[in-house]
Amino acid sequence: MITDALLSKAQNWLKPLFDQNTQAAIQNLIDGPKEALEDAFYTSLAFGTGGMRGIMGVGDNRINKYTLGKATQGLSNHLKKEFSEESLSVVIAYDCRHQSDTLAQTVAEVFSANGIQVKLFSSLRPTPELSFAVRHLNCHCGIVLTASHNPPEYNGYKVYWQDGGQLVPPQDSAIIKEINSLDYQHIRFDPDHSLIERIDHEVDQAFIKASLSAVPKHASNKDRSALGVVFTPLHGTSVTMIPPVLAAAGFEHVHIVQEQATPDGNFPTVSSPNPEEPQALQMAMDQALEFGADLVIGTDPDCDRLGIAVRNNQGELTLLNGNQAMVIKTHFLLDRLPVDQKNKKSFIASTIVSTPMMRLLADDFGVDYKEGLTGFKWIAKMVKDFPEQNFIGGGEESFGYMVGDFVRDKDAVTASLLICEIAAYLNGNGSSVWDYLQEIYQRYGYFEEALISQVKKGRQGAEEIKAIMTAFREQPPKSIAGSPVIKIEDYQDQKVFDVTTNQQTPIDLPASNVLIFYTENGAKIAARPSGTEPKIKYYISVTAATKAALSPQIESIKKDLNLI
Repeated sequence: MITDALLSKAQNWLKPLFDQNTQAAIQNLIDGPKEALEDAFYTSLAFGTGGMRGIMGVGDNRINKYTLGKATQGLSNHLKKEFSEESLSVVIAYDCRHQSDTLAQTVAEVFSANGIQVKLFSSLRPTPELSFAVRHLNCHCGIVLTASHNPPEYNGYKVYWQDGGQLVPPQDSAIIKEINSLDYQHIRFDPDHSLIERIDHEVDQAFIKASLSAVPKHASNKDRSALGVVFTPLHGTSVTMIPPVLAAAGFEHVHIVQEQATPDGNFPTVSSPNPEEPQALQMAMDQALEFGADLVIGTDPDCDRLGIAVRNNQGELTLLNGNQAMVIKTHFLLDRLPVDQKNKKSFIASTIVSTPMMRLLADDFGVDYKEGLTGFKWIAKMVKDFPEQNFIGGGEESFGYMVGDFVRDKDAVTASLLICEIAAYLNGNGSSVWDYLQEIYQRYGYFEEALISQVKKGRQGAEEIKAIMTAFREQPPKSIAGSPVIKIEDYQDQKVFDVTTNQQTPIDLPASNVLIFYTENGAKIAARPSGTEPKIKYYISVTAATKAALSPQIESIKKDLNLI
């Protein structure tokens, strides 16, 4: 329904403040189907705790030069208040998305119009390199134009602070307040081009060197050169950085999937450029079979998520899920950690919806374990908050991993180097990545995880997701798949409810719209609305004494919760 208030919001974009192309597009929306007009204006695209992500187009609820200009103006105002006595600088990167380059230029110009020096990458670069560049160049903040693995019609605006991590409290709420206080007329679009500097080679080389230094060398040069790898960037930015890093490390047999090697915001060969989706790596797996490769790796468009396929005991290529990949990498790092570092002065980290195995690894090796909300910004915050401790590595179930602390976000470049090093070392010692995973299961117990995402688009979808979470809170399940629920964690209310004792205890983490149910038989089921896509996600983790008992448990949970 088009209300007078919504129509007024749209008509505001017909003022001379907005360029002629924008005005024409707005008039077409007003004259066209009402659903399109409503979706472009029913809400304002929110600057969340890490930035913005949405469909590109005109309107308050879209990614465009004005919504990003307003965010950049607010960020500029905040920087001047926060660092009033300093000469300010920011670094900006962008990925292969449509309009990413032009939007990055617009953002750079708004910063420069506010007297802030800008270091702008001359062409597309991976998100982890942007995180690295913030600290390497001693900038006050960084911006990357990316929508990660979202569909082609999306773009986004991620903000990083001085430590190289994404925004966390208290900066996030202060910046959001500043942005929300502005109108479009407050945006300064009068650039000072003398303040905009193009960067590329020097930062690239520094990033490559840091990535090589972060991964411990255990494989021989012979085993590295013998490893067969098929790599796909899925039309994204990782093609600029992963091949040179692997080559510098001595991996000579890396085959790039040529059909997916050219950066392209349409992502023409995949239905979704997300390595979490098995279909996304299918072309790479087909070529790995053709070339007899040992390993398949593939990244999302901005190169922070990594998908991996390895050969099982029958020689078949098998996709690892994010939890399995995280456990393999973490165990390898811990197992080869110097003895004097295997103590509570070192730590690994993960998130509340990831596998419980990470805590078991930490306990076994005697290191500290930290757990945060979903999103790598919380792991980066741990590194910042505990400088006296040595961060070894950490990840989350959604295919993200971070090795050491030179990057303060998930980093598919260094994670790719690490899994290649692991595979080369194991192959050279008569084992394999698959065998290594089975050994880990035999040592700590068998675990299996599943992720179910339900897409709920638009205003109606948002209301449906809200209703689902409300129903879970008001009428929580007493049992799931026949096993009694014994504990409920509600991160929105920041409370843990022990069903068996009827006791409540506080959760010492920021509020977040997440519910986790634990059952008597060791299952863990989390429900969480996505912060970046119109989805509600369900994370299921089960454990059992035998591998054969895992999948039936997951299927029973899916059926009981109507997720099939």
